[in-house]
Amino acid sequence: MSGIDPQVIADVDALFRERVERGVAPSSVWGVFDRTGLVASGGHGDRGDGIAPDADTVYRIASCTKSVTAATLLALVADDRVRLDAPITDFVPAFADVVLPTADSPVPTLRMLLTMAGGFPTDDPWADRQESISDAELDDVLRAGLLFDSVPGTRFAYSNTGYALLGRAIAVVAGRPFPEVATELLLGPLGLRDTVFRADDARGHVVTGVRPATDGAGVGTWEPLAMSGPGAFSSIGGLFSTVTDLARWGRHLASAFTETPEPGPVSPADRRLMQQAMRVVPAAVVPTSSRATAYGFGLFVEQDPAFGELVSHSGGYPGFSAHMRWSVRNGLGVVAFENATQAKVSAAADRALDLVLTARASARATAAADRASAGGALADRAPGTGPTVDATRAAQAAVTRLLAHWDDELADAICTPNVAMDVPYERRRRAIAEAVAAVGADLGAESVADESQAPSHLRWWLPGTAGRLRVEIRLAPLAAGLVQTLVVRAEPSEH
Repeated sequence: MSGIDPQVIADVDALFRERVERGVAPSSVWGVFDRTGLVASGGHGDRGDGIAPDADTVYRIASCTKSVTAATLLALVADDRVRLDAPITDFVPAFADVVLPTADSPVPTLRMLLTMAGGFPTDDPWADRQESISDAELDDVLRAGLLFDSVPGTRFAYSNTGYALLGRAIAVVAGRPFPEVATELLLGPLGLRDTVFRADDARGHVVTGVRPATDGAGVGTWEPLAMSGPGAFSSIGGLFSTVTDLARWGRHLASAFTETPEPGPVSPADRRLMQQAMRVVPAAVVPTSSRATAYGFGLFVEQDPAFGELVSHSGGYPGFSAHMRWSVRNGLGVVAFENATQAKVSAAADRALDLVLTARASARATAAADRASAGGALADRAPGTGPTVDATRAAQAAVTRLLAHWDDELADAICTPNVAMDVPYERRRRAIAEAVAAVGADLGAESVADESQAPSHLRWWLPGTAGRLRVEIRLAPLAAGLVQTLVVRAEPSEH
């Protein structure tokens, strides 16, 4: 299981088992993936035929579809068939009848719609029931007019209407219905054979979505819901998929942040673009999260103080709940599905990834084999950062020599001039000697742990008889790899 502690996998499995036992949904299935692929999965409950779901059981993934919509559009942009800053009226003429909120409001562009900045009200309950409407019916909706919560291009508001318009634009540019374009340009080339827009096209068992109800005797039961089929709103959430396929998609997106990204129909640069914070999500929209959150192209981007950037998207349709999330830093991720309205499987998936990332961070901090990994940021060697990683490691070695035998000429050679200007060398030498003495640090020892916030930053600890010594460096933006910040602190043991 790719180095993941079996107990952690058991804890993850327990999260989803408990939800079925508590009656949140009749079935729940999950998977954990890393840069090599799906490394663990499990399922609980009854998928409808008396069998527990597995990684190849088919569920609706609802708004997780939006990442596929965004990627499909980017493939067309890369082929010079469309511009992201083109107004939606270029593709949907009926939008010209929509009265904009102010006289100087711009017509929403494809870029605005991708980042949920079209200005439209949030519309989940209504839009979730619109999937099967025709293009003509969507035109009728537009000609009847739309409401706006903000001037287009100025504010985030989660909008399915915006993504329905993107699907229509894709269809117009390609000359074929959106589901065909997404399948031909993206899903097919990536081998996502179990990710389909029609339940009848699925190879595996398709789970029926349900909602809570009561029978004539007042006893709680599950009420099955009808499946909607492809239409003008398929681009907001029309896909069916499996844990195996969605984990494959998440791994593919995450690989864009490595030195050897997986090849695919969407370039690594565009996949990284999808996972950038483009539009700030107001805290009121995610009141249960302590993380700063933004929206990219079809994906949410969260800033976690411990784990760095986390990329995610949830999906909710009548009868279904889905979630996918992964770490940009190390590619570890979780996908999960349940078949009940408003089940919010995202809560369990979020907790599951936290468990996996916490375990990985602990292992990296204690394993000697990972001593040189710099907590992930250096070890992952993201695109273009290889020379910076090498320079930082070289600077660490030079600073280690400097601390063991301080020499002003060596300090001048490895540091930028501000180091001596900010704290004169004589004062620095005294402070370092005092810190070393305070914890009985062994300056010749191997570091006991290290971590990094960026390829040009490194913090490590040396063991001592009464604590440990923290050493921290940050390089200047110079190709010579010179140290602009040098901090040495004693961290005495607690008694």
